[in-house]
Amino acid sequence: MIAQSKEIIYVTGMFLWTWFRGNLRWKAVDSLAEGISVYYGHDRIPLPNEKTSGGIVKCQDLSKVYPNKLTGANILYLVSSALPPFPELLIKTAKKRGVKLVVNQNGVAIPAYHGNKLEVINRPRRFLLRNADHVIYQSLYCKLSSDTFLTKDISSFSILPNPVDTTQFSCKEEGLCKSIPVLLLAGSHGRFYRVKAAVDALRCLKEQGIEARLKIIGRLSWKTSVEQCVSETLQCCAGLKECVEIIGPYSQNEAAALYRTADILLHTQYNDACPRVVVEAMASGLPVVYSDSGGVGELVGTDAGIGIPVPKDWNTIHLPNPAEMAQGVAAVLEDYRHYSRKARERAASSLDVRTWLQRHTILFENLRKNCG
Repeated sequence: MIAQSKEIIYVTGMFLWTWFRGNLRWKAVDSLAEGISVYYGHDRIPLPNEKTSGGIVKCQDLSKVYPNKLTGANILYLVSSALPPFPELLIKTAKKRGVKLVVNQNGVAIPAYHGNKLEVINRPRRFLLRNADHVIYQSLYCKLSSDTFLTKDISSFSILPNPVDTTQFSCKEEGLCKSIPVLLLAGSHGRFYRVKAAVDALRCLKEQGIEARLKIIGRLSWKTSVEQCVSETLQCCAGLKECVEIIGPYSQNEAAALYRTADILLHTQYNDACPRVVVEAMASGLPVVYSDSGGVGELVGTDAGIGIPVPKDWNTIHLPNPAEMAQGVAAVLEDYRHYSRKARERAASSLDVRTWLQRHTILFENLRKNCG
């Protein structure tokens, strides 16, 4: 009871602070006619050398050109997967001052993952879209899921996948790292099945007589402690422990070197909307073997990897068949140089951060023209 009371007091205090700070934040909004200034909803954007992942990384990219302006900004740019506390209140105070709202829309809550919490998660995101001056969907899948669970009532939108800095994320020397290929599982692992599916694929490869290693990088967070997650992972690796390496969270500055220690990215998440790890891996010359669901296929295309078919479903998580994942890895290994080259080419031609930033500049300039 005491803990619950403390939580109520804390949330109430945060709400009042957000309201008070919001009114001060927009007190003197710069005119869009005088230039573009952007606030990302967070008073501090993590530095590239800090361990982070997810939607906030896009704010790191954008703030290199448009620094985070804490007061007086004329554009509020919010990423749906990295929302600040009380986003609806922030938006209301901003819109009263004539601030333009741009929403970068990732995936949404769907029954397969969120069950009875569906509306709690989706309600503020629906409010974002209905108040946005422009919505950036990260993939066609993002728009489909948003249309299905949030709203179709969007007047201005574009499709713009997550980007990658192809000068930072670059290929190792052409070919496999070593005689025994290294498979990589990267990103934020909020559910155990992601890890289990990769380990099961590795086991199937072994049964087929193909030697390989698995490197797991990123945050493990499906249990209350990292130690519990590691313990469950090791139990899953019975007979394979010497072939599996577990590495913790990593920063953007560390990511590129980690990708270059691997050969193929395994991406096992079901209905992933637009995973940045996929484009980073491709830029590093890593072909992708993935669950053919969500928006991943839009990123990989036809030549940069192999998708493993799974049912299309909002209500149930479908794991990729581990034997088929192993077959996909084996097929990539048979023509590795081709797949690796195509992965790099696709990232450089379609997903480079410079093009992504240019698209944002055009968008912001159009908002300026229409600010009257």
